[in-house]
Amino acid sequence: MKQITNNILMIRPVAFRMNEQTLVNNYYQTADAVALPASINTKAQQEFDALVLKLNNVGVNVIVVDDTLDPSTPDSIFPNNWISFHENGDVGFYPMFAENRRLERREDILDILEDKGFVIEGIIDYSSAEEDGFYLEGTGSIVLDRANEKAYCALSPRSDEELFIEFCEYFDYAPIIFEAYQTIDGERKLIYHTNVMMCIGETFAVICADAIDDKQERKMVLENLKKDNKEIILINEKQLNNFSGNMLQVSGANGKGYLVMSSAAFESLSVRQKEQIENHVEILHSDLSTIEGHGGGSARCMMAEIFLEKH
Repeated sequence: MKQITNNILMIRPVAFRMNEQTLVNNYYQTADAVALPASINTKAQQEFDALVLKLNNVGVNVIVVDDTLDPSTPDSIFPNNWISFHENGDVGFYPMFAENRRLERREDILDILEDKGFVIEGIIDYSSAEEDGFYLEGTGSIVLDRANEKAYCALSPRSDEELFIEFCEYFDYAPIIFEAYQTIDGERKLIYHTNVMMCIGETFAVICADAIDDKQERKMVLENLKKDNKEIILINEKQLNNFSGNMLQVSGANGKGYLVMSSAAFESLSVRQKEQIENHVEILHSDLSTIEGHGGGSARCMMAEIFLEKH
């Protein structure tokens, strides 16, 4: 299986704002809530459009779908949490922790993709688990090493172990399960999404290993990455807080690899870390400060990778 794709789905926001329902366990939502929602949304749209333009300019095929005003979905800009696309033609739908995020699931997006020639064989829908209080938020909760058929998951209130194992059994991934923490007001708290603390590219992995407090678990995760010949690029917790774990490798024109990240993530990296990354791929970064501050997510969260075949 391929690890990276040239095809990306992105949802352009129409009413982006801070989502009060996700504040409880997303410690990355830090912005001042005083700003007017309309101006926040305008800034978010500008940041979104600038990133899409940069991706298009290097030959990434970005399929942009506009969000709808009704129902109100302040986090629709992060589609990777509710949908995933797989090489076998399957589409995954996922159970969401915040009730207003459940409204983001839209089957009409599948029609849009089919109209563009993508072949959808089936829908694997895990979303009913949210009725029983169990959540697994797509490729936010799960970081996939598709090529080596491994799936990494840091357990949290939004990433349920049993659901994750069910996903791995269906899609034939070996589950790598651990807990990752960050320090909030002097306390170690679970990181809500795996994709804020690690990113797996074709030949490298960026990871905040310090976030895995249990030494055995940390060793197990790093050994799995090493076994698959990934160069491990370590980041620290301060860099993690600047979204330097929330990156995604994509394929541009002529199959050239790019690691997409926010400017905050880029600026937090050391010269050495940038060199390590650039030994593998070119870095593409864009200012996402409004989206990060109010949404608590960054570049990786904004991109749902499409691995479906085309007619």
